[in-house]
Amino acid sequence: DLIIRLKRNPLKRALRVDKMTLAALEATLKLYHSPEQLRQRLPTLRLLTRSVIDIQAVGQRIMPPLQVALGDRAHVNIAPCRSQIGSGSLPIERLPSACMAIVPTGKSSGRALKRLADAFRQLPVPVIGRIEDGALRFDLRCLEDEAGFVTQLSQLEW
Repeated sequence: DLIIRLKRNPLKRALRVDKMTLAALEATLKLYHSPEQLRQRLPTLRLLTRSVIDIQAVGQRIMPPLQVALGDRAHVNIAPCRSQIGSGSLPIERLPSACMAIVPTGKSSGRALKRLADAFRQLPVPVIGRIEDGALRFDLRCLEDEAGFVTQLSQLEW
C-alpha cells in the first residue's frame, strides 16, 4: 500500500535517487548498527557533537605556534563563538564553540586584517576565517589536523 502511494506522489520524479545515492545512504545507515562507533565513523556527527572544552583545548595547543608565526604584528587569543551548522536545512541554528581571534597591532588594522585573511587562504591547505569585531576569527570546531595546521604556518606570508 505504501509503495503504491509513493509511486502516485508527484514528488517521486523530483526526488528520484540513483544507485550511487542509495549505496551511500545504505552505507551510512549501516553505521547505525553500532551506535558506540558513530562518532568515530561519521565525521559530521563527530564535529557537531564536539564539546566546547575539547575545542578550547585545541586552541590552547595551537595558540603558541600561531603567535610565533605572527610575531609582534598581531595578538592571538581564544574567544567564544557560535558555529553555523548549515545553510540549507538549518540556516540559523548555531552551536557554542571557540575560535582563534587574531588582532593585528598597529594603526591600519583593517587593511592588515584583509592581508592576513588572504595570506591564510594562500596556504597549501587554505584556512578560511571571517573578519568580525576587528579580528580575523577561525572557528576551531572542525579543526582536526592540528599538526598540519601548525606545520604550514611557516609558509604564512603577510
